Amino acid sequence: MGNTYNLMFHPDVTPYPDSEPTFDPTFGFKEPRQPKVMHTTLAEMESAKVPPDYRNYCAHTYIDFQVCRSKNFPLLRRCADQYHAYQQCLYDETIDQYKDYERERRLLVRAKRIAEKKERREKRRKAAEMESD
Repeated sequence: MGNTYNLMFHPDVTPYPDSEPTFDPTFGFKEPRQPKVMHTTLAEMESAKVPPDYRNYCAHTYIDFQVCRSKNFPLLRRCADQYHAYQQCLYDETIDQYKDYERERRLLVRAKRIAEKKERREKRRKAAEMESD
């Protein structure tokens, strides 16, 4: 609900959830960020019959979990480690998405604040020029 409210009443500083970042990913960091690299190719995902909804950054752990399930079918408790690794990967990816979204939002607020400050300075400068004339 909060995102809908912000998109309605503050659209200039609220990024859309699925939009690409508008700022440089290394802005504000001393060292460049490590790019996220997919561990599994599309061909590997297709050959492992990974459903389209699961073809994300964590597909490699999903494939490991499914392989373990097929090997240990009746005793699925043996795959608890693979399941935990898959769930942890999903959790970490979700947290990264939240952080990227919040970073984008804060940078938009910062850009708006800087633009407003520059505009106020410009108005004061013009007002001072008008007074001196």
